[in-house]
Amino acid sequence: MIFNTTHKNSETEASINSLVGKAYSFFEAIKKKGVGSKRMMIAEVSQGFKNVMNTVSDINYANIEIREKGILVHINKGLKNFSWAIPFYQLHTYKTNGYSIYGQGNFVRFSNNKLLKENRKFIDKLTDLKIENDKNYAFYE
Repeated sequence: MIFNTTHKNSETEASINSLVGKAYSFFEAIKKKGVGSKRMMIAEVSQGFKNVMNTVSDINYANIEIREKGILVHINKGLKNFSWAIPFYQLHTYKTNGYSIYGQGNFVRFSNNKLLKENRKFIDKLTDLKIENDKNYAFYE
């Protein structure tokens, strides 16, 4: 679910917290060695996100924030900010030509460039958290 987070809104914040959990505190973030990625360049998005992207030939950027029960993908469009909340059980990631995040019938594909390489440790951490969360829902033993 995508939210307009340009201005603080208590209803939006409550919805995000119920989907992916509350944000980590400053000390918890330090213990986890960071919970946010650097910005990454967006190469392609699904049809549902076309209205969130810049319409002119500007470069679109996004970053990822890890929460307790999922992630937030923050997308910037000019002076507006949008956040896509994806719980871990709906999250799917693919390493193809770049890095792709799928969930809820939508996707964001990041360009395979220097910015993505700088986030390699963060992406590995995100993958480990996804695997750890999937163990909670294992059907077979």
